[in-house]
Amino acid sequence: MKKILIIALLMFILVGCEKDSGEVPNGLLPLTAIDDCDEPTLEGGWTCIWADEFNGTEVDETKWNFEVNGSGGGNNELQYYTRENASIVDGKLVITAKKESYLGKDYTSSRLTTKYKGTFEYVRIVVRAKNPVGRGTWSAIWMMPLMNAYGGWPDSGEIDIMEYVGYDPSYVHSTIHTEKFNHNLNTQIGFGRLVPNSNTEFHDYELIWSPGYLKTMVDGETIGEFNYVPALTSDTPYPEAFPFDQEFFLILNLAIGGNWGGVQGVDTTAFPTTFEIDYARVYKQDYATLDKEKPSEPENISLAQLKNTIYWQKSTDDYGVAEYAVYLDGEFHKYANLNQITFSGLNIGQTYQVQIQAVDFVGRASSLSESFSLMYT
Repeated sequence: MKKILIIALLMFILVGCEKDSGEVPNGLLPLTAIDDCDEPTLEGGWTCIWADEFNGTEVDETKWNFEVNGSGGGNNELQYYTRENASIVDGKLVITAKKESYLGKDYTSSRLTTKYKGTFEYVRIVVRAKNPVGRGTWSAIWMMPLMNAYGGWPDSGEIDIMEYVGYDPSYVHSTIHTEKFNHNLNTQIGFGRLVPNSNTEFHDYELIWSPGYLKTMVDGETIGEFNYVPALTSDTPYPEAFPFDQEFFLILNLAIGGNWGGVQGVDTTAFPTTFEIDYARVYKQDYATLDKEKPSEPENISLAQLKNTIYWQKSTDDYGVAEYAVYLDGEFHKYANLNQITFSGLNIGQTYQVQIQAVDFVGRASSLSESFSLMYT
C-alpha cells in the first residue's frame, strides 16, 4: 500500500511538473521591476524595466547622453545644444533654452538621448512633462531607431510621442515618419490634441507600442493611433510603411525656431524658458505571467500588389503575436515580424504552397494556416 501511494505521489508530481512547464514555453521567467522606478507596475501587467525619476543632483549619465552640436537638428533650428543647459532641480530634469551667442548660434539649449544606454521595443513609455512658454519654442518627447536597420532617416522610422510648438500653445502633436510617410513628401501621419495648459501644468505623455500598432496618449486620453494595415499599402514592403519592429531609443529636447517651431518667428523676450520633465518610465508586459493562450490561426492570405508578396489577416492572441513563421511546401522558410512577406531567391516559374504560423511572445504557436499557392516570378 505504501509503495502504491509513493508511485501515485510521483505520478502526481510528474503530471504537475509537465503542466507547469507547458504554461510558459521556453522557460521564460517573470519580469521583476527595477528598484529605482517609483511606480513599478501599471494595470494590465506592465512591469517597469527602465526609469529615471530625476531624484539626484545631476543628470545620470549611465542613462542619458548629451548631444553637443549646432547642426540645427536637420530642421534649420537656431540653438546650439550644450551640456550646461540641462540640470536637475527639485526632482525634475530642467532643460533651459537661453538667448545667448554661442559658437555661431543665437540660442542654447539641451538634447538628451538614451542611445546605447536604454533601447526598447514593444513597450509602454510614460513621460511626465511641462512644456515651455514662448513663440519659437519646440519641445519634444520622441524616439529614433538604434541601428537604422532599413536605412537612414526616414527609412527606419521616427516616433514622435509628443511635440509642442510655442506659437500654438493649446495643442500637442504626435506623428510617425517612415520611408513612405514623412514630412519631406508631405505624407506624414500625425494627430493633435487640445491641451490648453500643457505649458503651465505637468501631464503624462505615453506611448503604447506592440507589433503593427502604436498609440500615443496624454493623461490617459488618446492623441493618435497608428496601425499597420497591409491591404492599404500592398504595393509597399512593410518596412517602408511601418518599420517599427526594431529597437528604438528615447530623446528629450527643446529646440528653438526651425522649420516648424519657427514658422511664426521667435519671441526674443520669452527667454530663458524651460522644458521640465518630472520622470521618464519604460514598462514591458510580463508575458511569462500573463500569456495563457496560443495565437489564432492566420487567415485570408492574399496576393499583394508588390511582386512576390503576400499578406494575411493579423492573428489574435491574449497578449500579442511576436512573429510569423513562414513555410514553403511544408518546410520552414523564414520569420516575418509583421503580417506581410516578400519572397526572394526562389525558383522563377515554380509554384510554392505557402503556410503561415503565428508565434506569441512566450513561444506558443498557432496551427498552420491553409495553403496558399504562389507562383514565383
